[in-house]
Amino acid sequence: MTQQRTAGGIVGKMVGKAKEAVGSATGHDTLEREGRLQQAQGEAELEARETAAQGQRREEQARLADERAQTELEREELRSEVAATQREQQAQRDRAAAEREAQASTAQRQAQAEAQQRDEQQRAQRSEEQAEQARLAAAQEEIRLHREARAAEERADRIDPEEDR
Repeated sequence: MTQQRTAGGIVGKMVGKAKEAVGSATGHDTLEREGRLQQAQGEAELEARETAAQGQRREEQARLADERAQTELEREELRSEVAATQREQQAQRDRAAAEREAQASTAQRQAQAEAQQRDEQQRAQRSEEQAEQARLAAAQEEIRLHREARAAEERADRIDPEEDR
C-alpha cells in the first residue's frame, strides 16, 4: 500500500464510499478496505471539527459569561458609587437645611429680643413721661396751694390786720 494523502471530511467520506463500492464490485479487498478507512477518517475528521466547533462555542459562551459577570460587577460598583454620591448629596442638603433652620431660628430670636428691647424702652419712656407729668402736676398743685395760701393770708390781713406779724 502506498502512502497517499486523502481528502478528509465530507469529500473524503464520499471518496471512501466510492472506493469501497469500486473495490467491492471489482473484488479488490485492499481498495474496499482503503475506502472504509477513508470513510472512517472522514467521519473522524467531521467529528473532530464538530468537537472543535463545540469547544469554540463553549469558550465563547464562557467568555461571554465572564464579560457579563464583569459588566454586572462594574454595574454594581457604579450603583454603589451613585448611591454613595446620592447619600453625600443628601447629607449636604440636610446640613444646608439645618444651617438655614439655625440661621432662621437665630434671626427669629434676635428679632424677638430686639422687639422686647424696643417694648421695654417704650415702657421706660412712658414711665419717664408719666413721672414728668406727675412732677409737673405736683409743681402746679404746689403753686396753686401757695397762691391759695397767699390769698387766704391777704383776706385774713384785710379782715384782721395785725401789725406785727
